[in-house]
Amino acid sequence: MGESGCGKTTVGKGILQLIPPTSGRVVYNRHELTQLKGETLRSLRRHFQIIFQDPYASLNPRMLVGEILEEGMRAQKIGGSRSARQARVAELLQHVGLSAEARSRYPHEFSGGQRQRISIARALAVDPEMIVCDEPTSALDVSVQAQVLNLLRRLQDELGLSYLFITHNLSVVEYLAHEVAVMYLGRIVERGQVDEVLRRPKHPYTEALLSAIPVINPRDRRTIIQLQGDMPSPSNPPSGCHFHPRCPHSMDICRQQYPATERFSATHEARCHLFATGKNPKRKVKS
Repeated sequence: MGESGCGKTTVGKGILQLIPPTSGRVVYNRHELTQLKGETLRSLRRHFQIIFQDPYASLNPRMLVGEILEEGMRAQKIGGSRSARQARVAELLQHVGLSAEARSRYPHEFSGGQRQRISIARALAVDPEMIVCDEPTSALDVSVQAQVLNLLRRLQDELGLSYLFITHNLSVVEYLAHEVAVMYLGRIVERGQVDEVLRRPKHPYTEALLSAIPVINPRDRRTIIQLQGDMPSPSNPPSGCHFHPRCPHSMDICRQQYPATERFSATHEARCHLFATGKNPKRKVKS
């Protein structure tokens, strides 16, 4: 999770090799994906798929829904005969809450929520193990968002899927995720189990994000942390800690060098000089 422009989608596409990473490694089942090309990479792609943010732009308007769902199976040479693939298409549509008759219609005949269900079915067509969900509910109405999230959660339980869920909606994180990584300007600044990060945030940026969440009960109200200025350009980040120009606890060392990783448990860590120097102030944000 993180602000728009912090690099979440770029990371997701880089993991899937949809864009070439400039550095780093992507390892899947002992395969270094950044070193693979052509048919070798194509054969592995069935194991990881993506659901895009915009359900209106992610489906080919010239193809029938059945053709869209069959396309991946044909490319991966799976699914058996044409009749077997068509039966699989009908099964997928029913699995995501649509009738089998939807396969003979075009994407423009469906609502945004229904199109996103078709996108989910397309991702499932090749039996993946991991799906990158790139803010799949942000373009939908609130009531439809809840339906799609419930669908994704059910599919995860039934099929044993792993999701890399990209979002800036902390309520979605709390509902769906097991672990969370907070990004700022292209770097992960804090990561851990959901309860650790959302209930006991360590990095000042995470605290600022959490302080902005609306609450109904006045007793749960947090002191809102106002960050100064806008997020700098990712192509020309500040020296030292990238967050220091907006951080209310910035120190000289923050301007000079990027902080090392500080661990708080076996699963919870953050990159912040406040903990290394022992100058971590008392927080105003309720945990």
